[in-house]
Amino acid sequence: MALRWIDAVFLRGGTSKGLFFRETDLPPPGPERDGLYLRALGSPDPFGRQLDGMGGGLSSLSKVVAVRASDRPGVDLEYTFGQAAIREPVMDYSGNCGNLSAAVVPFALGAGLLALDDGDHAVVVHNTNTDKSLRVRLTVVGGAAATEGALAIPGVPGTGAAVELEYLDPGGARTGSLLPGGGPRTRLRFEGRDYAASLLDAATPMVFVAAGELGVTGTETPEDLDADAGLQARLDGLRRAGAVAMGLADRPEEAPLAVPKIAVVAGPRATRTIDGTELPADASDVVVRTISMGQTHRAIPGTAALAVAVAAAVPGSLVAEAASRAEGDVRIATPSGVVTARAVVASRPDGPHAVTASLLRTARPLMRGQVAVPAGDPTH
Repeated sequence: MALRWIDAVFLRGGTSKGLFFRETDLPPPGPERDGLYLRALGSPDPFGRQLDGMGGGLSSLSKVVAVRASDRPGVDLEYTFGQAAIREPVMDYSGNCGNLSAAVVPFALGAGLLALDDGDHAVVVHNTNTDKSLRVRLTVVGGAAATEGALAIPGVPGTGAAVELEYLDPGGARTGSLLPGGGPRTRLRFEGRDYAASLLDAATPMVFVAAGELGVTGTETPEDLDADAGLQARLDGLRRAGAVAMGLADRPEEAPLAVPKIAVVAGPRATRTIDGTELPADASDVVVRTISMGQTHRAIPGTAALAVAVAAAVPGSLVAEAASRAEGDVRIATPSGVVTARAVVASRPDGPHAVTASLLRTARPLMRGQVAVPAGDPTH
């Protein structure tokens, strides 16, 4: 069968990697584009490896982004993020990727969608999945995004140039409300038992559950959490119940795959990272383990980190109850180390309002060229 070759760039953004495309190089949104993405990444793969594509068998490595220049007033670029299921032929566009958001401007500079003089810049980018904008601050050297710098982020070896992501008015990214459960805390029922939960939608919809109520400490490794089939079933059940409570689905079985994400939260305590580093209790303000696409994230999704920072500033939420601080930088202990995020939350007569949420990431192009998909059989 003949192969179809499509221009693409493989980039790392934060703790994720993905294929980036110019939107104009792709078929229109729909089954043909979905099939192209799945084939390029190697999904579905019943062995869970995505061996026949560019994916890496983890949710953080099974991603695509389509970018275009924007004609919106005050906006430079627009992008649509896609999350590919690994074992099923499913593309999910229900959420954004905070980590790959850091690679949108670097991709656009290299792809001819944006031109900037050398120096520091602030670029406004609009995410179509959530209909929200963010301000990306970065340095340009030789017409390209700088990659060399002193910033180290947990889960990525070495250091790189800082890319600041400032999400503007991040509340209600999918549900239209910062607190889609009606308040900072609610109860979700699964298999005849009620669990306390905080439902928050800032940058991405999240379900937060206290570690103690689940019978865990919150310091477990991703491998340990993923190996506990009963716990994973309970977390997925609560995630789906949260989707219904948030208005993202009419029934639990109809919940999107990518959102809401569910996170287990605990107060500051000593933890060990996946590379064996011991973190003392005073190194973080809150401990978080996030489930993404049915797997425990090896670090934390960028949008989830932003949501944690916002939730820490919402009085009465489970995150605020667990965290040792509610203002300024919030230090989040993840399986890969401590991630710092910041949020500005204002008190208004109708409740809390998320003004901004920000995060520092690094990004780097890894490969540019073309991906091959079989012509006439894009759905694998």
